[in-house]
Amino acid sequence: MKKNVVIYLGHPAQYHFIKNTISHLKKDGFNTVVLIKTKDILEKLLKEDGVDFINIQDKVRGNSKKDILLASFKRTWAVYKIAKKNKADLLIGTDASIAQAAKLLGKPAITTLEDDVEIIMNLAKLTYPFTTDILVPTPCRVGKWEKKKIGYEGYMKLAYLHPNYFTPQKSIIDSYGISGKYCLIRLAKLTAHHDKGIKGLNIKLVTDIIGTAEKYGYRVYISAEGDIDEALKPYQLRIKHTDIHHVMAFASLLISDSQSMSVEAAMLGLPSLRFSDFSGRISVLEELEKKYNLTFGIKTSEPDELLKKMTEILSLQDCQKVYQERREIMLSEKIDVTAFLTWFIEKYPESRKTMKDNPDYQFKFR
Repeated sequence: MKKNVVIYLGHPAQYHFIKNTISHLKKDGFNTVVLIKTKDILEKLLKEDGVDFINIQDKVRGNSKKDILLASFKRTWAVYKIAKKNKADLLIGTDASIAQAAKLLGKPAITTLEDDVEIIMNLAKLTYPFTTDILVPTPCRVGKWEKKKIGYEGYMKLAYLHPNYFTPQKSIIDSYGISGKYCLIRLAKLTAHHDKGIKGLNIKLVTDIIGTAEKYGYRVYISAEGDIDEALKPYQLRIKHTDIHHVMAFASLLISDSQSMSVEAAMLGLPSLRFSDFSGRISVLEELEKKYNLTFGIKTSEPDELLKKMTEILSLQDCQKVYQERREIMLSEKIDVTAFLTWFIEKYPESRKTMKDNPDYQFKFR
């Protein structure tokens, strides 16, 4: 039976994660209703891809606790009304509004995340008690809600950067005049609710990173979420947001205080150094570091260690070949996340029982 599926997206990364599945669902005759809130370039991405959507939060909310709770309540009410009107059979998303609205409607909800419960405890408390299933990569910790966890052997970023769905285009970076050896620096805003008190790259360290890269014959490009210091603007990368993964694919090294982009780099076989107090605390990145040696976390108290590791990677002979081989090992052990997610939604709730009884069934989607 074809289902009516409501999907909520609160961030561009969440759209990338599920965009190919949305296409498959529509092709297979499922009625999908996509809900979003105003966040960065999210609305622009959906418009560029021709995806119909309803914006249920058209203004950026404030950052006070009151603003956060009020916006959450309004989203839940909006999701509830739209899901009821569209006779939703299943609700999917990261936000608490999906789980809460589904509970009110007496419908199942699938929460899709990639963060450990300790990192997003406030969100978890508002979401996990109400959701039906927590669909996360196997290493993710979900605390006392373990019975609701359905772990899959993959990563959210692999849903759109798996070679089945993404092929780097050299012509795209050529069109920007990017050539030769280059490193990327990614500066995150660190303004998410769970980022409070977390430090990242500062201008002095970025200047030292640029000097080290140039010493080894590499150009440097800086990708930033917000404004950057005037001294760094000559290095700022000015491209379409949708082309960043092509630029990453041909880079030699990523240095970042963004956890998300560090995972993306690993999916592409690009070595990355993440400089953040989150280092050592996020299970997905710990697996990519300890098991596959694709990324390395360095705490903000150790800037010299960052420069030392950077020098080590840039000095490595056949660096690109080494990291692509590590990526191939990772890919051989992981599944096609989009194919798995499409099956899980289309066959739900039978798929839920299958994964509980025989988790290895997922390897059919390698």
